[in-house]
Amino acid sequence: MLLDFPTIYLLPTHIEADKLPELESKIPTLTYDINEASIVLGKISNPERARFELRRRNIKTNDDQPASTPLPSSGIQADHSSPPSKRRKLSSSASPRTPHGARSASASDTDESPRSILGSQGIDRGRDQGLDRLEKDDDQSIIRVVKLAWLLDSLAQDSVLPIDNYLIYRGRKALQTTNKSYLNPNDVLRRARQEGDIVKPGSASSFSHAYPSASQHSRTSSHPKRPALHQESTSEHDRNLQMPPIPDYLHTTYSCERPTPVNPPNDSFIRELKNVRTLRALEGDEIGVRAYSTAIAALAAYPYLISQPAGVVRLPGCNEKIATLYRQWKTNGCLEEVANAKSDERMTALQLFYDIWGVAATTAKDFYKKGWRDLDDVVEYGWGDLSRVQQIGVKYYEELQEKIPRREVENIANIILAHARKIREGFQMVITGGYRRGKSESGDVDVILSHPDPTATLDFVTNLVNSLEKDRYITHTLIMSTKNSERGQTPVSWKGQNRKAGAGFDTLDKALVVWQDPSWDKAAAASSKNPNPHRRVDIIVSPWKTAGCAVIGWTGGTTFERDLRRYCKKRKKLKFDSSGLRNRVDGDWVDFESDANGMAPDMSTAEKRVFGRLGLEWRPPEERCTG
Repeated sequence: MLLDFPTIYLLPTHIEADKLPELESKIPTLTYDINEASIVLGKISNPERARFELRRRNIKTNDDQPASTPLPSSGIQADHSSPPSKRRKLSSSASPRTPHGARSASASDTDESPRSILGSQGIDRGRDQGLDRLEKDDDQSIIRVVKLAWLLDSLAQDSVLPIDNYLIYRGRKALQTTNKSYLNPNDVLRRARQEGDIVKPGSASSFSHAYPSASQHSRTSSHPKRPALHQESTSEHDRNLQMPPIPDYLHTTYSCERPTPVNPPNDSFIRELKNVRTLRALEGDEIGVRAYSTAIAALAAYPYLISQPAGVVRLPGCNEKIATLYRQWKTNGCLEEVANAKSDERMTALQLFYDIWGVAATTAKDFYKKGWRDLDDVVEYGWGDLSRVQQIGVKYYEELQEKIPRREVENIANIILAHARKIREGFQMVITGGYRRGKSESGDVDVILSHPDPTATLDFVTNLVNSLEKDRYITHTLIMSTKNSERGQTPVSWKGQNRKAGAGFDTLDKALVVWQDPSWDKAAAASSKNPNPHRRVDIIVSPWKTAGCAVIGWTGGTTFERDLRRYCKKRKKLKFDSSGLRNRVDGDWVDFESDANGMAPDMSTAEKRVFGRLGLEWRPPEERCTG
């Protein structure tokens, strides 16, 4: 007898292609339209992934608590809370705030599991009553994402089990501000097209599963595989036929294997996608951040100007969602989500707090939940609760947001090198970060210092900072780490997948400081206060035998570095970070920087040796701009 399941949509994520038809055949109430489903079933495990899978299928939600269960009394304030009446304002430019709309506290903001939020009452009342409770909650705006194990356990026990223990995420569908076209259940041909795997012209077929379509299910071999269709004019169709081929180097999932220039042809669209990625970061959506980073890196590596959505969707990591965003940007000159965020009080406040040095996305949300809306609120109501680093970030907020011209970056670096060589002759330096990648301006200054004599770099960072503080270049030391010296500069063996997080990795000696040029014309100045802006500077000291890895690790764009680590893991069975390479089999440090003649003569040579021995084509820093 068939079990009386609610309507179910099955996510193909993490399900092997040959297993998908078998699972589909076990679901008597299967739908291929997610908008028809009462339950979204998936082989996933956390709310963040659930929200991501819904959003990439154009289902936007707000976290929702079951109406029958009161919120846990955790003392967490709702997002719409406001601070008490202010006694004073630190800035007269602040304008009155409009009260934010009511929001419910999300499950992800608490330590409560899905079961503790829903309660276990469904189990107490029996299995079938759990389903009965689900059916009674017929609010079509509620969507539930449930573990695949719920289906398998229900089939094994020949009874539809309560979802309490299997619920990953419960959300309420957000009202859409724009008209969206949904699948017509009677339009079989359109459904087949939307649900089919996308075959990307000009790209290797082996990548079609690495970057699945964001629209609907991948289909079984019993269905014809057709690309999703864009509406296009005859002229657009003709232009599609004339699109340049995808370069061979783009037929890879690793951005470290392809050139990515600092000023790509599609930079305007990429900047908008970076804004969307920032919004994902503000919400703590790490999966969304990675997905947009992958798409941005592919677009940045494409050497031709894109003129239509079809030119987007054929690139690795760029699915129908990115193509749709391109069409929207091309039509409106902006993306709706980015434009709406600029007028949204919550997102504006989160962005402000997120830009404070020392404040992460979770802390920014905590500030907002306390009712703070600007820096004045932070100072007036929470100054004593801030860490010293956060206080410095607030104090110099505006100055630290300013970009640093290349000439100033060079001046700061030269002063650091002069002080280093004053302490010990023979030090070498490489300016890394955005400067080395060719950016005209940088957010901060990153320098790597090293010396062929290992005794020279031991505990050197402390002496260097003391020297720069004495001459009043360093005004504040935010972070000082000497872990590498504390272990005698010996590369740490890799402890394996189950190692404690943060144990012994990327532990180069470093000082993260606030810098200010102490020189100015006091006679001509209107004030006795130093008018030079404060800057963020990172000083990293590496032993010579791992200096090449240090330079690589502090040079590339974020996605380049992520993909380099992934490449080392998948292709070479190695663990890479800026403090060296380790073998994933036995955990031992691997020397890729020396040859038969000994150590490299300089840090640039060491860097090139690492590239070559990893089997990677040398990419100059200006080609590692993945964004």
